Amino acid sequence: MDLSRPRCRHWRELVLLASLLACGTRQAYSQISIDPESLLGIKGFRTVLVLQNVTQDVQEYSWHRGANDTAENMIVSYKPPSDTWQSGPMFSGRENVTRTGSLVIRRSALNDTGNYTARVDFGNRTEKATGCLNIQELEKKPDIWANASSVVEYMDPVAAICYTNATNVNWYVEYTRVSSNDRMTVSPDLKTLIIHRVSRYDRTLQCETESIPEFPWRSEPLSLSVDYGPDKVQLRTSHIILNGILSAKIGSEVHMECNAISRPSPKYHWTHNGSLVSLSGAKIILPSLSWEQMGRYRCIVENPMTQLTMYREFQIQVHRSEHSHVVNRGFYISGAKVVWLIVIIVLSSVYLCGILIYILISHLSTRRQRGT
Repeated sequence: MDLSRPRCRHWRELVLLASLLACGTRQAYSQISIDPESLLGIKGFRTVLVLQNVTQDVQEYSWHRGANDTAENMIVSYKPPSDTWQSGPMFSGRENVTRTGSLVIRRSALNDTGNYTARVDFGNRTEKATGCLNIQELEKKPDIWANASSVVEYMDPVAAICYTNATNVNWYVEYTRVSSNDRMTVSPDLKTLIIHRVSRYDRTLQCETESIPEFPWRSEPLSLSVDYGPDKVQLRTSHIILNGILSAKIGSEVHMECNAISRPSPKYHWTHNGSLVSLSGAKIILPSLSWEQMGRYRCIVENPMTQLTMYREFQIQVHRSEHSHVVNRGFYISGAKVVWLIVIIVLSSVYLCGILIYILISHLSTRRQRGT
């Protein structure tokens, strides 16, 4: 349910009552009347005094300044039968009568405040209605001030003050209206907003005043510089990392890049097997992977403003298909060739052993023959 309209109407009725008392007159009770809500105007804006309960066959509408409908007080009149308008002594050049009999005042001024009388001629009778118009001036746009312009997320508080004489003040954070909650507090007089834990989404503050219903004034946006992060540190590599292991072949090119969400932009450091790598920056390229470059790598992301540090790490290992190929560094044979090599070595060993045994037996037989 929208409760703003009843409150606004009640407020207008109070203003109207005060205006009527100040002008020293009351609405004339007759068949025609002036809409009470139209008796409140704003300086510099158009005001329309709306006639109500007007029947057909109107011969002439005339509006007068004051509580009387004399010719000397006439502002302007309109005759529907001939569709003609006529200005009177009180015409300022800003007034006009619509075809339904309402009085339009353009660029309303404070001195337009006062009684206005509408006279309607039906030919066989005349009816009048008097109302007191109250022109009010809008307050100037409120000013806003904060005790800090650069803060750290979730660490620093901010207090903002709205400089205004209005009693109805609303606060906006990132153009969304806010009220007191577990992270923010609005003072009892509504003129101070305290954000206890600033977040990265609290970059714009504004206050809004509404001294006159339906005519709000909002301050210029106040920008906050919020430092945050690093968070959501991610690694991107030219090879797939599975369970923290990057498998690559010796001699292949390996790209490693580290990214994080942070303000201001973070500093990047890399370590290899616990030792700081001389290269700095978010990206490292190993043009030709060597055995010495195997091991554990860590990307360290640092935000000097928030004093927070995050890291991600992984390990580079030789591709598992190469483990069975390696005899020594720099010499490689396939798995099938290794099997054949083993078979040949075993057969050769058996063959050599057979030859040695044959030679030994032949030698012993020759010595026995000589002895006999």
